[in-house]
Amino acid sequence: MRVSALLLFLAALLVAQEPIRFTVRISAPQTNYIDVEAIVPTGGRAQVELSMAVWTPYVIREYAKNVEGVTARTTHGAWLSIEKSRKNRWRIETNGSNPVVVSYRVYCHVMNVQDNWVDSEFALLNGQATFLTLAGDTRRPHEVKLILPGGWKRSITAMPSVAHGGSHHYRAPDYETLVDSPIIAGNPAVYEFAVDGKRHLLVNVGEDGFWDGPRSVHDLTRMVREESRLWGGLPYEQYIFFNLLTEGGGGMEHANCSIFMASRWAMQNQERYRRWLDIASHEYFHAWNVKRLRPAEFVPGEYETEEYTRDLGIAEGFTNYYAALELTRAGLFDEDELLSTVSHYIGQLQTTPGRLVQSLAMSSFDTWIKFYRPDENTANTAISYYEKGAVVGFLLDAEIRRATENRKSLDDVMRLALERYRTERGYTLRDFRGIVLEVAGADAASWFDAAFEGTAELKYDNALRWFGLQFADAPHRGRGAWLGAVTKVDGQRLMVSQIPPKTPAAEAGLNAGDEVVAIGEHKIRADQWEGELANHHSGEKTSLLIARRGRLMKLEVTFGKIPAESWELLANPDAAREALAHRAEWDRARSQ
Repeated sequence: MRVSALLLFLAALLVAQEPIRFTVRISAPQTNYIDVEAIVPTGGRAQVELSMAVWTPYVIREYAKNVEGVTARTTHGAWLSIEKSRKNRWRIETNGSNPVVVSYRVYCHVMNVQDNWVDSEFALLNGQATFLTLAGDTRRPHEVKLILPGGWKRSITAMPSVAHGGSHHYRAPDYETLVDSPIIAGNPAVYEFAVDGKRHLLVNVGEDGFWDGPRSVHDLTRMVREESRLWGGLPYEQYIFFNLLTEGGGGMEHANCSIFMASRWAMQNQERYRRWLDIASHEYFHAWNVKRLRPAEFVPGEYETEEYTRDLGIAEGFTNYYAALELTRAGLFDEDELLSTVSHYIGQLQTTPGRLVQSLAMSSFDTWIKFYRPDENTANTAISYYEKGAVVGFLLDAEIRRATENRKSLDDVMRLALERYRTERGYTLRDFRGIVLEVAGADAASWFDAAFEGTAELKYDNALRWFGLQFADAPHRGRGAWLGAVTKVDGQRLMVSQIPPKTPAAEAGLNAGDEVVAIGEHKIRADQWEGELANHHSGEKTSLLIARRGRLMKLEVTFGKIPAESWELLANPDAAREALAHRAEWDRARSQ
């Protein structure tokens, strides 16, 4: 019995380790389709179920909608019964066959960093949008072999190559790694550089002679070196920056690579190149903060059901804060560029009415139903954890430095959190609060509670004094009138797109979707709205003629005073010498 049980256990273990083997054929890239064949181990079960990912952070994407013609057969060619059992699952009657061969096509024509794109020039394949897997069996290895069209010479991914497997053949030890390793195929430009003895690649698609590869490699090298200093080393053997110059935007982090989209013209303009560096820094910071220091709710391999966490203010917001700060420390941003970035986040937050309604923790928890599904009322009821999280990171950094008399900072909190909750365990908001308490004491921990769980206005005075900063004087706004409505031009029509609460527009009963036709007795042109408001003054009473669902209506309105707040951070010329030293310690360049 003991020998028999051991043999059964070893047999089950061998079956569990047998990989799913995919062959991906890109035979006609101009059609935007790929053909996928998967050899799927069944362990002799009469029935198996295959699943496909439903989401990537932090939105339901329904990848199965692009999958067509799923069939199953034995290795001898006999067709097997297969039916769709859920929106993203397929059930196969195996008739005892082991393995089974599953074939399907995938339409690949969504130009974003979380999806698939295939055309005559290149392919971007994301694992979650491409591969089926055995439901509930995400620890199994997965192999991928690519058959490329003639003229395509390269495929690059963070997955290890299969030894003696030939070119374009890769192996992921589990489904999480498969999903976490996008593939680029075609003829990209590849630049290699080393930091701390670790290999790094910059892979440019579409540079077309307009992108300065060596300059961007130089800047990425400085950025990587600074991140290594902050965290105490690099946590990988190789890292890839996939830079898709497709005139798109956005970025996506992975454990050993990141992918972002930009314009091939970005390096012709300093502001656009600065934005490229910022997104590269953001996604690279995620190699630690999210991929290795992750919220406990992020279960590896679980991509069928949304994962709810209150921690995205840390995972995404703190990453936003550090993206610009680390570029400054690396000497790639100057202090004015850093302050401009922080000012932007503060301004976005302070002009969003939802800051007084939704807490930072709840903006994270509700990301699945709010952040990526905005409507005309979103700004009134919600905030961005990217923006408020960045502001809270800045203010918490100052609080920790003040509480410890500059002996500790948010850097120490991040390093200790990584040491304590790395990868498998993950952290909760309470855990992270405990790290803040340990590093900086009860006052900073109480501040953390209010910032994440409360909706009261954030206070900036302590941070401004500590770093020797001030908000710029508000620009002179003249006597012009203010309604507070957000408008847009739609052809020849002036349309109301948003009504913030407690504004003259809200009090007058103006609605999103209204067309503004006239002020008083005077018809206005859509492109003259701002100029027309300048002809009126605060406190003036008049009427607005609007069209609502095709019906003309007149609303009585009293114009308000234009808000005079400024959220632009500047160095305070009257700051104490200690404050200047604090600011230098905070943002000084370290990498040479």
